[in-house]
Amino acid sequence: MPRVIETQDDGATLDLDGLVDWCESPAFDPSCEDGLAAAAPMLAALARNRHFLADAAIAELKTRCATQRRHNPYSTQVMLLRPPTGKYVLRAAFWPAMSDHVVRASGTAPFLYHVPHDHGFDFLTVGYLGPGYGSDYHDYDRAEVVGFEGEAVRLRSVGRSWLREGRMQLYRAHRDIHTQLPPERMSISLNILASPPGQGWRRQYRFDTARGVIAQSMTVASAQLLLELAIGCGDENAMDLAAAFARRHPHDAMRLTAWSALGDALQGDARREYLEAGAASDSPLVRAQAYACLGTLRNG
Repeated sequence: MPRVIETQDDGATLDLDGLVDWCESPAFDPSCEDGLAAAAPMLAALARNRHFLADAAIAELKTRCATQRRHNPYSTQVMLLRPPTGKYVLRAAFWPAMSDHVVRASGTAPFLYHVPHDHGFDFLTVGYLGPGYGSDYHDYDRAEVVGFEGEAVRLRSVGRSWLREGRMQLYRAHRDIHTQLPPERMSISLNILASPPGQGWRRQYRFDTARGVIAQSMTVASAQLLLELAIGCGDENAMDLAAAFARRHPHDAMRLTAWSALGDALQGDARREYLEAGAASDSPLVRAQAYACLGTLRNG
């Protein structure tokens, strides 16, 4: 379960610039769990400021949301509080109720309600407004997991809670899984996200908690999509690059993408030989995928 952090309500408040100044100081080190947790009193003080978020929203509206359009990589559910620095991300997240117009018009998919998932980064969150979303929690040991779809994972159910106003939690990357439940009425949370090097390659998973398996990898780096596009166009240089990536790219996800793309066009004995070679790869993801494909061939 995410780490619950108790903060003393001394009535002190902080404005957004004050939080940013502290986060930019040597006092803040979000690269480890305890370093991120040290920001809890500062985030709690910002959460006691009942005007800053409305002021920030109005300022954005006056510029036709220019900062959000320029810097915000998230959906419209998220408002960036400051452009990302490469060290951390400050944001507000909006959680509509089932009765709210946005859910009735667009459904729950953009908010990941009822979708068990983990995160590829640590983050600190506090309930800012409303009763808060609920979560059914599980945890798991990332060291035991390769990360392929359908992989069995030892999940431990650890309860349910709601992110009410003032409740502070620290979610741990690749450990805490939550299935979010919509709040009774519109709610808002404030987040400080750690932004470690190589963040774009850190994977986030959707889980099937009933079966105890990874259902899907939810993150794909843009480089993976570009490689698939180039191979799909039949470019010979792309094929050579994919072969090199499949052998020695530093990130296992790209090795799997390259290996899979090269093998997709093969048929018959050539495909079987390719899969058998993949089963001997030193990439855990490639090996797992190759074994799964070989099993399908044998059973088919």
